[in-house]
Amino acid sequence: MRISDLKTFAVHDPERPDRNYFFVKIYTDEGLTGLGEAGVTWKEPALSGLAEVYRSILLGEDPARIEHLWQLLWRGQFFRGGHVHSAVVAAIDIALWDLRGKVLGVPVYELLGGRTRDYVRCYCHVQQGAESAREGTGIPEMVTYAKARVAEGWRFVRFHVSEAPERHRERRHEQSRALSWTVDAFSELRSALGDDIEICVDFHQRTTPTYAVQLARALEPMRPFFIEDPIRAENPNEFAMLRSQVSVPIATGEQLSSKWEWRELIERDLLDYCRVDLCICGGLTESRKLAAWCETHYIEQVPHNPLGPVSTAACVHFDLSTPLFAVQELTWRPGVLEGVVTTDLRLEGGNLFSGNSPGLGVELDEEAARALAYQPQQPHVLYRDDGSISDW
Repeated sequence: MRISDLKTFAVHDPERPDRNYFFVKIYTDEGLTGLGEAGVTWKEPALSGLAEVYRSILLGEDPARIEHLWQLLWRGQFFRGGHVHSAVVAAIDIALWDLRGKVLGVPVYELLGGRTRDYVRCYCHVQQGAESAREGTGIPEMVTYAKARVAEGWRFVRFHVSEAPERHRERRHEQSRALSWTVDAFSELRSALGDDIEICVDFHQRTTPTYAVQLARALEPMRPFFIEDPIRAENPNEFAMLRSQVSVPIATGEQLSSKWEWRELIERDLLDYCRVDLCICGGLTESRKLAAWCETHYIEQVPHNPLGPVSTAACVHFDLSTPLFAVQELTWRPGVLEGVVTTDLRLEGGNLFSGNSPGLGVELDEEAARALAYQPQQPHVLYRDDGSISDW
């Protein structure tokens, strides 16, 4: 079997006007295909251009040599790295694993060592969920939305550091006001949901180290399951400072694009939960190596996944086969891109189940994908009151 073609599909989500999904499909001379997804939003034309470069490298290659092809794409050129590069490699890698499962007639998790659990527990975004449901963006609306999800069976919820709704709509962010709003929001959620429901708080890298310490300390008595991305992950020394000041569990890493960028954070024990993004950090091949490395430091996996059905399927197979796994971020729901990507995933309450199909259990309808043509979007930007840029 040889790779005969590679095509990309940038698909606009009609239910989320600000969202495009980027898929890579690999074809073989025996008719079987594999499907992957890339995770860098708002840069889809760059992803497409690089994928075309890699298409010429992959034509005629044996798709079973997944590790070899990963090394070929990662190390086979003089210039390496960057998020666009790693995301394209990730999409190709995921497609190759999907294809390999189909060739052998087994789910991908079987190729990764088999299931270590029966299902994948997930957390939902209650702040964005309330807004998407047009219930409002204030704390009362978020709490109402969270209570409804808990009633459905969700045991984990997540919201992010923010300000009052009108400030959020104006894309304004000042740390002092956001600190107060976030503490109030957590207090209301804890009071409404009780102690048995886990609450995660995404700082979204919007806080400077000093403010991160202040906010983490204010939240500590209410027992967050973790604080996510309290500061940017590019400077491990700042995580060491944060680690020495607070006791709440720390989750980070969705920005990181390779195992080399993770090295200090893991080896210096600066995090409790690994937020690897399979569709940015080199796909399943790179992420499973990272998970094994984390295991030696007792760091559990909580994969980043704000993407579509292929990313979600890849995460499920990764989660099922990974021993130290905590909870999965989930924005996908049945019906997302309905008629474009079919999936065998089953969502019950806050738990995801694989349908045990060969490969990842996903298929792309190319005609339907082309009908939802890519629509350029402006990246989200936050500003402070003086007009300067805030980390987003």
